[in-house]
Amino acid sequence: MRFTGTLARLCLLATCSFFAAGCNTPPAENSAVPDIQKWMADWTTAFQSKDEAGMAALYAPGLVAYDIVAPLQYAGKDAYMKDWHEFFTSFQGPLTTEFKDCHISSSGDLAYALCLERLAGTSTKGEKIDMWLRVTSIFHKEDGKWLDIHDHVSVPADMASGKAVMDLKP
Repeated sequence: MRFTGTLARLCLLATCSFFAAGCNTPPAENSAVPDIQKWMADWTTAFQSKDEAGMAALYAPGLVAYDIVAPLQYAGKDAYMKDWHEFFTSFQGPLTTEFKDCHISSSGDLAYALCLERLAGTSTKGEKIDMWLRVTSIFHKEDGKWLDIHDHVSVPADMASGKAVMDLKP
């Protein structure tokens, strides 16, 4: 896969950044932080307006994503965009989101963002959804543009019951 070396470098970057920076303080040379913050603002705009084309423009073709819903992984942007289409059409009215406790770091053409994300809306069945998720995104700069090459979205699990814990708040 094209990103194998890239992901290995990112793992080293993440490990070094966490231990050297104490997890909460990105190094001063993180020149991509404003770019990734803008990427996140663009993503939020596309998400809240259910703009599938706007979402697709933010992801790399070779993306691999782990979402909170099956399947185990989405390989490629087309598969992930199908997931987003199904997600958007399962909600009526507006969607809202917010990010909290974000940690962004970068080195060269790689960056990552670790955040808590709140998702709220009303399903097409009239069910109110308001939950916090854990999100990790990895970015690669391609032709001067930051694209998401990996998303990992999760919720904690209660190991005794085997069920997702979806009512936690930061």
